[in-house]
Amino acid sequence: MRIAMISEHASPLGAGSRDAHVAELSGALAELGHDVRVYTRRTDPEAAEVVMTPDGVRVVHIVAGPVQMIPPDLLLPHMGEFARVLGEQWAGSWTPDVVHAHFWISGLAAVTAARQIGVPVVQSFHELAALGEGPKDARGPSRSGYERALGRAVDRVVAQTQDEVRGLVRIGVPRANLTVVPAGVNSDRFTPDGPAVQRDPERPRILSVGRLVERKGFGDVIEAMRYVPGAEVVVVGGPPAEQLPADPGAKRLRALAEQFRVADRFRLVGSVSHRDMPSWYRSADLLVAAPWQDEENLEHSALEAMACGVPIVGTAVGALNETVVDGLTGDLVPARDPRALGSALRRLVNDKVRRFTYATAALDRARQAYSWRRVAAQVGSVYSGLRRTPAENTEAVA
Repeated sequence: MRIAMISEHASPLGAGSRDAHVAELSGALAELGHDVRVYTRRTDPEAAEVVMTPDGVRVVHIVAGPVQMIPPDLLLPHMGEFARVLGEQWAGSWTPDVVHAHFWISGLAAVTAARQIGVPVVQSFHELAALGEGPKDARGPSRSGYERALGRAVDRVVAQTQDEVRGLVRIGVPRANLTVVPAGVNSDRFTPDGPAVQRDPERPRILSVGRLVERKGFGDVIEAMRYVPGAEVVVVGGPPAEQLPADPGAKRLRALAEQFRVADRFRLVGSVSHRDMPSWYRSADLLVAAPWQDEENLEHSALEAMACGVPIVGTAVGALNETVVDGLTGDLVPARDPRALGSALRRLVNDKVRRFTYATAALDRARQAYSWRRVAAQVGSVYSGLRRTPAENTEAVA
């Protein structure tokens, strides 16, 4: 099957977690025998128009807007041009059997281009609009409005969790349009064996990973450290290390660490390449993920840590409810409850046998339930069901 992946800002050639998701799924589909091409926006004038990855996936760079990095929130005005170029390319010698768009802005371009050739479209949102978030022009539709229209216009929406399904239904996407396929993890890269970042062997290490935004719950993690004497917490995420001193999120977390008198046990690392993350997971005794809400379904840190044999303490929200089996691969606590979070962290830090038991079960679950080959087979089944059923819904999405 010829598969066109549309990912306007996450490229398989990049080093972030969003890039990795597109790269891993595309590579696994290619390994299953599909002809996969990923279309992404050109941001580097020196990059070749087409790059072949080691997995046999063609990455096609599309000129749409300035050839430079642009924040994803500002890409909407360039999607008309992106769609036009896609239509021109697909009118040539290679026409896809199915189009799979990643992220909402990519979906707008995908639907516009695919309609011209009568090819079905699959949409993966990965994240839904935060409350009040939308395009910069307040006179236009809100982001949630675009997402609703897009969810109705495509042939199938692939959600990663039941929580995402509920969110999509809540904004008006028909449940009949939805299929759940979880994210995967590369168990060849994320393993218990391999190099680990250096640490103090006498001090338990708690790791937390993610963007430095308030709803990720890092403030709760810092407050919870009051109840975990002797342990350190290391936060990976945010801007590069050299930009941390000026970053508002980093400043807020450092102030909280001072306020709760845990500054000497708090370390902020900054962004780390996705390729280097296994060594950080291996350095930790456990991972803590404490988001308040999970409108994003790219919380890969828990799954990646599990694949590295690291137990989890998390909040019972979103994808964590499905990734972590409470009492088997980790412990789940209510969101926004630093005392409960601290109690769970202290218990696990002080119980080596429990950590080993959780780690063993976590590793087995990551390998058995979340392999990319398994995920790709499930997504491929979605494609096959739509292959001869082009989209009939013509509701406008732009």
